[in-house]
Amino acid sequence: MKVSTRGDYASRALLSLALHASLDASSPEERRGRPTPVRDIAERTGLPQPYLEQILLALKGAGLVRSKRGVGGGYILARDPADITLAEIIRAVDGPIVLGDFGEPHTNGACDHDGQCVLLSIWRNVGDEMRRMLGAFTLEQIVLMARGESDWPAPVDAD
Repeated sequence: MKVSTRGDYASRALLSLALHASLDASSPEERRGRPTPVRDIAERTGLPQPYLEQILLALKGAGLVRSKRGVGGGYILARDPADITLAEIIRAVDGPIVLGDFGEPHTNGACDHDGQCVLLSIWRNVGDEMRRMLGAFTLEQIVLMARGESDWPAPVDAD
């Protein structure tokens, strides 16, 4: 599986918003920070502003950010960083998280092409595991890791 450019950029943009919010604030609104202009997000993340604007619109449509127009306007997290997962971010810009579009395996050994149903079942399980792993990380956790206040995820052994 490869995370798309859109998924990566969306994750970076929301992480930037979360990094500049006040995670130690008492109210949920304060924890989301102040509106940040797209230009500032682009500068902080090194992302191209026109593409970032498209991504932020998709994130807004998914209810992950809100926008404010005019002076002092920009984008702000729509929810607390503790309530936004990487899985939600990826889904918002890329659609469902799946390993591929291979179809469903037949059941009870009724496979019509050289045992491919076994592979289809494996691909489905791998997709389930990807969704589980991405759903396990919240923006708040990633902010704490980025600030050095929490351990980074341990590498997965690849044999």
